[in-house]
Amino acid sequence: MSKEMRFDKRIVIVTGGGRGIGRAHALLLGARGAHVVVNDLGTTTVDGTGEATQSPAIQVADEIRLAGGTAIANFDDVSTEAGAANLIDQTIDTYGKIDILVNNAGIQASPPFGDGTSEAFDRMMRQHAYGHYFVTRAAWPHMMSVGYGRVVNTTSGAALYGLPQSSHYCMAKGAIIGMTKALALEGAAAGIKVNAVAPAAYTRMVTGMKDEDLRQQMEALMPPHFVAPMVAWLAHEACSVSGEIFDVGAGRAARVFFAEGPGYCSRSLSIEEVNEHFETICDESAYMVFKTGMESAEKMSEIAGAAMRQ
Repeated sequence: MSKEMRFDKRIVIVTGGGRGIGRAHALLLGARGAHVVVNDLGTTTVDGTGEATQSPAIQVADEIRLAGGTAIANFDDVSTEAGAANLIDQTIDTYGKIDILVNNAGIQASPPFGDGTSEAFDRMMRQHAYGHYFVTRAAWPHMMSVGYGRVVNTTSGAALYGLPQSSHYCMAKGAIIGMTKALALEGAAAGIKVNAVAPAAYTRMVTGMKDEDLRQQMEALMPPHFVAPMVAWLAHEACSVSGEIFDVGAGRAARVFFAEGPGYCSRSLSIEEVNEHFETICDESAYMVFKTGMESAEKMSEIAGAAMRQ
């Protein structure tokens, strides 16, 4: 049996930590010795429009303390620049540093694409993409100054693979993937690792789904606490990766990666050639996985150069 992985004296922020998946993250990290800042606006509806209440964040912080841990509650709205700044300021004022940021806060609404409003789209982007951005940007200088940090973002399988009647949600979660990849490269020299999870769990976000059989299956097989161990490992000092995405749920964790096939290259590429060689263009054999956009560009240049010499 390997030695227990602890977070003693580590300062952790969990946004959206008052319910569901975020609550599971906060409780596990608190049980392993972390000092946890439980952030939750406490809206009463999953689309973020309901009345805010402080009780979810307070209850989780109390639960951590009753179990012998250390925690405080925070009620700021991380979808605003001011709210994110207040969250970071409270953390620094209380504990003096930030070691780990778990960006988890989010909302859910699923109108058909043609029925969505600009207001609903803006609210979705603000809660997910802007929320991740604002809090991470406010925490970043503190991590940079000490040469250490762990950021765990929350994307979604919906963004990776698509989901009907969820275009706003998919776009907001997709932005988080790009942010994760870029910040992993920016933070590498400073000892900051940035990764993401695409969680699958039964929470109030999915209780209203129309597929009753799937809802019951998720309730039985996908409790939120099954997501937390992967997140905790990514938040630990032992984490050895950055810029990665992991699909997590029901006790399963798997790396998600983007790949390119060898493709087809012609220096006289035409519409007709695309049509003629489309099967080769879509060939998945001998695929390549790149760590950066530059690596992809370098490989494309290499292939093009070889084609010119033929």
